Amino acid sequence: MHRSNELPTVWHERMLAFGGIGLAAICAQQLARRGEVFPSEHSDTLIHSLLETDPENTLAVYGSIQALQPALRVLLGQLNGQGAKDVEQTRYVVGILNLERHLMKSPKALHALGRGLTQIKRQRDEFDFDHHRIIEHLGQLYSDIISPLGPRIQVHGKPECLKRPEVQHHIRAMLLAGIRSAVLWRQLGGKRRQIIFSRKRLLQAIEQLLNA
Repeated sequence: MHRSNELPTVWHERMLAFGGIGLAAICAQQLARRGEVFPSEHSDTLIHSLLETDPENTLAVYGSIQALQPALRVLLGQLNGQGAKDVEQTRYVVGILNLERHLMKSPKALHALGRGLTQIKRQRDEFDFDHHRIIEHLGQLYSDIISPLGPRIQVHGKPECLKRPEVQHHIRAMLLAGIRSAVLWRQLGGKRRQIIFSRKRLLQAIEQLLNA
């Protein structure tokens, strides 16, 4: 990763984490509209972020900067005013951030979520559960732990997609990954006011990540 003398590495790390939130919004939108994530690697990146329970650093949560590039490009366009506004994706991001705040206020829910993710990781690693079952279990974890915490994120799309149970599970798994990224973003010192008052630094960090 290119490091600028003007920016501490933490700004890059915050933008990686926020890119994870944005990627979750993109994937949820695609699933609701098309019934699938394209390319599927975007979904794989988010599943990896949920089950990487002991990462060496922020980048290890997602595997690579390239995995987050689609979300970083969207975020760059939103911040510099040159990209098309996507109200729906923005609403998903705001909903994810709100649910993260509710989660952090509930030690019981945090503990249950950590225990659940550890169990699902074990199912994948030791019992070789297939990808679809992992997504189903992650979606159920969202329903059991996250949904009761606060206002639900209303996902809009094609009824023929949204009525399919596997799509419902997948959307919830993507939103859960978004919340995981939101937790990481907060842990790295991310705050909403930075989007307004530190826009120049955010833009520099994103541009450097995209050029890394």
